[in-house]
Amino acid sequence: MALTTIDPTSALVVIDLQKGIVPARKDVPAAADAPASADASAASAAPVVRHAARLATAFRRRGLPVVLVNVTGRAPGRTDAGRSGGGGGAAFPPGWADLVDELDVQPTDHLITKRRRSAFHDTGLDTLLRDLGVTQVVLAGISTSSGVESTARAAYDHGYHVVLATDAMYDPDTEAHRNSVERIFPKTGETATTAEITDLVEGAR
Repeated sequence: MALTTIDPTSALVVIDLQKGIVPARKDVPAAADAPASADASAASAAPVVRHAARLATAFRRRGLPVVLVNVTGRAPGRTDAGRSGGGGGAAFPPGWADLVDELDVQPTDHLITKRRRSAFHDTGLDTLLRDLGVTQVVLAGISTSSGVESTARAAYDHGYHVVLATDAMYDPDTEAHRNSVERIFPKTGETATTAEITDLVEGAR
């Protein structure tokens, strides 16, 4: 479903754009179980970071909330138990969870740390958004089929209008990205490009 409007009570939620996850960051070591990032992955992710930063700037200028989410753990079940730091443990290198510099974190931004895929799971995000009077969330980040999709589904279940900035999200699995964008997101919310969203944000009242 294509985007039709941006509510004056919207918030931007940027998911997992952190130094240990964005491909080919040279300013922090990868987690022990992370695959080597190919140059192609870094090239594909670079526009996502720029677009997310552009969205954040537009929301801040309009005085709309910007929520920046990072992740520091994994689920405790068997699926993640065999991975480094499995069971929600630590063992991530220093700086791994730091947000990328391009987001230019501001004092007015709201910072949320999650330990599962969804930014709503046991983080206080829903309470924060309701306290701010938010009715619509615009989602961006990494990865499309995991953190972004899980958060989109949860936002939908919590009763928010959901907007997916499809050129401000990335997945190392291109088929998984396509499945989320083409099959899941149209059933969960509205989709739009960064340019389309910023145009509407700049006209929001």
